Amino acid sequence: MGKSISKYCYIYLHLKTKHEYDFYRAIIRRYNMENDRKLFAVLLVACIFGTIAVLPYTLTLQGELIQNLPVPLYVLLTAQLIQSIILFGVAIFIGLHLARKVGLGLPILNGWLEGRDVKKYLRSILGVSVGLGILASILIIGLDYLFSLSGVTINVTQDSINPPAWQGFFASFYGGINEEILLRLFVMTFIAWILFKVKRTDQGKPTSSGMWLAIVLAAVIFGAGHLPAVMTITTLTPLVIVRTIVLNAAGGIIFGWLYWKKGLESAMISHFSADIVLHVILPLIALI
Repeated sequence: MGKSISKYCYIYLHLKTKHEYDFYRAIIRRYNMENDRKLFAVLLVACIFGTIAVLPYTLTLQGELIQNLPVPLYVLLTAQLIQSIILFGVAIFIGLHLARKVGLGLPILNGWLEGRDVKKYLRSILGVSVGLGILASILIIGLDYLFSLSGVTINVTQDSINPPAWQGFFASFYGGINEEILLRLFVMTFIAWILFKVKRTDQGKPTSSGMWLAIVLAAVIFGAGHLPAVMTITTLTPLVIVRTIVLNAAGGIIFGWLYWKKGLESAMISHFSADIVLHVILPLIALI
């Protein structure tokens, strides 16, 4: 199928009449819609997996809260799963539609669905993705230590707060998949598209300043999105709020840059790698 669309693109560039242009534009549009449907299905299934995988971690963090639920736990979990399917379904649909307009996307999954060999590209981004993910985790640990010196007692290395390493491992899939789809594919892409409508380059592409602004804004929103989880383990104070946003935004900027330059899969790999360090390796070190 990848060769077919390449053939259509070649023909499209050598057409003469408006009728021929319209005909082949319709073919390419139909192909893009079919590919987006497949991408939508793959990403939605991945989000369902991530939502289920994070449950043990979440239940451990909220252990005291779930003891006095007004409804049975299975009813609450079912409702949350349905809510997540709707939320991520909308986010994926809009994100895929807008990503192509601003030059963002998922090159590996797209290539795989088109039948192309994506192993070479995957190898080319794997090292930088994992490396920047580890760097993000080190940066977060360092910033967290600095905040602890200022009186913020929440620390990513505390045994009393971190669930077991095996729960952290499964929760890392939620960070790498669900959070990247929601914050990068949807939020960052949406912001980039709005800024693209306001200003674009002479070549009709988003400006670098616009993309950086989208990266930073999405990262700040990403950080603020962690506040509800923080509320379950401590009282929100101005310093706690700043800490939560800064620590998560630091990683979000790195993941956003990877999404822009390498594709969403690179951001996913990097986010997953960072979470493995924070939620798996650190708890294991704490046991030594």
